[in-house]
Amino acid sequence: RRLLIVGAGSLPPYLIRAHMSVRPIREVVIWNRTSARAEALAVQLGAEGLNVKAVGDLEAAARQADIISCATLSTAPLIEGAWLKEGAHLDLVGGFTPAMREADDETLRRARLFVDTLSGVRDAGDVGGALAAGSLAETALTDLAALVRGEAEGRRSAGEITLFKSAGAAIEDLAAAELALARFRSRPADP
Repeated sequence: RRLLIVGAGSLPPYLIRAHMSVRPIREVVIWNRTSARAEALAVQLGAEGLNVKAVGDLEAAARQADIISCATLSTAPLIEGAWLKEGAHLDLVGGFTPAMREADDETLRRARLFVDTLSGVRDAGDVGGALAAGSLAETALTDLAALVRGEAEGRRSAGEITLFKSAGAAIEDLAAAELALARFRSRPADP
């Protein structure tokens, strides 16, 4: 019910709407290193009728969040595993280079890990760094395609912490484009 967005760039409005389209989100809080940017985004989304506010204490917000979605260019971990409550879900959609990190190794150890592509996340700092350091085994990663095909199990219990790491993949862009095209083609013709 409570979504924490970490970052106030171009992706967070889309992440908020995506989560709200599939979950009963009642409250959205936004944290950003520059609090003025978080405030501005909260005002913008509030004007659209969304219940959004900026927060200054990342740890407190993370401890209360049911879902945390990070979209940053951070080079140092922002989310600590000790902050995650039972049943929390975390998205890491920033951090696409080896030098970038959005979460610490404890976060990766505590969570059940789902990745968009195994090859892509090896080069992303969060997972790639933990793999290289030996604090994470590749067997701990579940490929999103396997999950979607039913070859891998999803959340196993209400208390399980889950994490989705996206490194970005062209196949995701292709799937979105195909869906948009199908919706366009199925709309009623203009009179």
